[in-house]
Amino acid sequence: MTGELSLPLLDLRELDGGPERRAAFLRKLRQTARDVGFFYLAGHGVTEEEAAEVLAVSRRFFALPEADKLSVQMVHSPHFRGYNRAGQELTRGKADWREQFDIHAEREALDSKPGSAPWLRLQGPNQWPAALPELKPALLHWQSRLTEVAQRLVRAFAEALEQPADALDGIVLGTPNQTMKIIRYPGQENARDDQGVGAHKDSGLLTFVLQDSRRGLQVLKDDGNWVDAEPIPGTFVVNIGELLELASNGYLRATVHRVVSPAAGEERISVAFFLGARLDAEVPLLDLPPELAAEAKGPASDPQNPLFRSVGQNYLKGRLRSHPDVAERWHSDLLQPQQAQPA
Repeated sequence: MTGELSLPLLDLRELDGGPERRAAFLRKLRQTARDVGFFYLAGHGVTEEEAAEVLAVSRRFFALPEADKLSVQMVHSPHFRGYNRAGQELTRGKADWREQFDIHAEREALDSKPGSAPWLRLQGPNQWPAALPELKPALLHWQSRLTEVAQRLVRAFAEALEQPADALDGIVLGTPNQTMKIIRYPGQENARDDQGVGAHKDSGLLTFVLQDSRRGLQVLKDDGNWVDAEPIPGTFVVNIGELLELASNGYLRATVHRVVSPAAGEERISVAFFLGARLDAEVPLLDLPPELAAEAKGPASDPQNPLFRSVGQNYLKGRLRSHPDVAERWHSDLLQPQQAQPA
């Protein structure tokens, strides 16, 4: 790729350089997160072979007969794991035109008793298609590798904000919220618009997106224009989630983004990994030094989607809104009358 990049490019190898290189990386990381909220990450240590394999196994999954994919449809899982046809996930009440398969950390379901915190229901096993046994080890390997990179980057963010490196370890280490999606965006159809994913912010700490060669991911700039996050081999597109915005009192920035469907007759494959805090965690408010605190104006507020410092509560709210079919089948007791039919 030639020409000026639409987003900043950071190289994680700079963290292992000398003191000056490390300090320069942390300054650039802080500035990028503050001013843009999105960047390309190179030097992350994940090989091109690993990236090619996860994209290949994703394509094999989406090529399965529909009956095999529907055998692991998300509506069968009270934990919001599994496959969704295009149009089944909602962003702000409107259908996203993407076919996808969701997994989280592979953990046993928690014993949720009457009176227990509702978010305990979110933890549980993934669904795996019997027709593609290689999918499970491939996706769990990818999840593990990206968790390592993401946790390292969270510690770098703490240092960039002049905090101890372990300032956020209490909400990230142990049993973090590890969510990932393999996604297929079909080509646009004549009778519908181009919403692959509607405009939104991510709710976790950090998001890493591996793209194939087709564009589609777009970032909203301060001037109201959308810019393409062009695919660059060997990089992830990384963005800040709302939990980092909360922890930094708005100093770090969760930026609105969307995905535009490819042209008719084409498709786009991506793999998105979301590192979130532990479900039982409360997001802390970091004690920023005065010069940074003066620039922290508080997290952006959306009356339609309020943020909670309770991670489990925050995450459950999002799942119930995005997947009304799962919510109605398994969690109808948690729905307010107006939630059953999102606006």
